[in-house]
Amino acid sequence: MPGTAPSTARLRTRPLAPARVARRPARPDAAAPIVKWAGGKSRLLDAITARRPPSFRRYFEPFVGGGAVFFRLAPHHAVLSDLNADLIATYRAVAWNVEAVIRRLRTHRDRHCEDYYYATRERWNERTGPQSDVDRAAMFIYLNKTCYNGLWRVNRSGRFNVPIGSYKAPAICDAPGLRAASRLLQRAELATRSYDYVVDAAGRGDFVYFDPPYQPVSATANFTSYTSACFGEDDQRELARVARLLVRKGCAVMLSNSDTPLIRSLYDGFRVDRVTCNRAINSRADGRGAVAEVLITGGY
Repeated sequence: MPGTAPSTARLRTRPLAPARVARRPARPDAAAPIVKWAGGKSRLLDAITARRPPSFRRYFEPFVGGGAVFFRLAPHHAVLSDLNADLIATYRAVAWNVEAVIRRLRTHRDRHCEDYYYATRERWNERTGPQSDVDRAAMFIYLNKTCYNGLWRVNRSGRFNVPIGSYKAPAICDAPGLRAASRLLQRAELATRSYDYVVDAAGRGDFVYFDPPYQPVSATANFTSYTSACFGEDDQRELARVARLLVRKGCAVMLSNSDTPLIRSLYDGFRVDRVTCNRAINSRADGRGAVAEVLITGGY
C-alpha cells in the first residue's frame, strides 16, 4: 500500500559508494542481445550479476528492451515483457522461426545501401506489401543494426524515423548469435504489457528486475521515444510502490535508474549502490559517456 514502509527484515540499506565495473568476457557460446537498445545494460552486466539473488525460481523482466541481463543470466524460466510490440514480436519470431529470420537477414545484408535502407524504412512504416511476422522481425533487426547510432526511435505517430548510420560493415546477420538467442528465448514467456502485471504474476522465490525509462537528470535528458509513450515522475513513484509490494510477497527485486534525489528517496530502506556506466546510444553526442546510475535491491 502507498506510504507503507517495507519490512526491515527484508530490506537492507547500504551507503552509496561509487563503483567502476570491469566487463567480464562472455562464454563463446553464450547468447547476447540481438538488437541495440537505448539504456541497454551490457556495460553493467558484471555489476548486476554480482548483486543478483543466490537462487531464484522464475525470472521476470518487465522492461526487457535489448535483454542483456536476461541473456547473461540465462534463466530456465523467464517472463519477459515490454510495451514495444514490434520488439516482442521480433523475439517471438527469433525464438520459433530463427532460420527463416536468418534467411531474410542475409537478403537485407546483401542488398544493404542507403537507398535500400530508406526503402525498407518506408516499407516498415507503411506496411506495404505482404509482411509476415518473420518479415517484420528481419526488417526490425536490419533497421536497428543499420540506423544512426543503433537508436530505435519512433515519433508520436509510431513511425520509425531514424536516418541511416555511417557503418562500414554493419553486423546485419549474426547467424550463430541469433541461434543462441533463439534457444534461450524458447524458455521465456513473451508479452506486450505494462510492468504492473508482475504484482499478480510473481510470487515467493521469484526474481524481478526492473529497468524502466530513467528519471531525467536534467531538463533535456529525457528519452522515452522508443515506444512513443511517456514515463514520468508519477510512474516512478508507482513503480517504487510495486517494488515494495513484491518484496512483501517474498520476491527478490532489483532496479536500475539514474542517480537522482527523487530515486534515492523513493527507495529509502532498499540497498542502493552507485555505479558508473559508459553510455554508447543516445540521440545527442553530448549525452554519451560516463554517467552515474544506481542499482537498487530488496528482498534478499
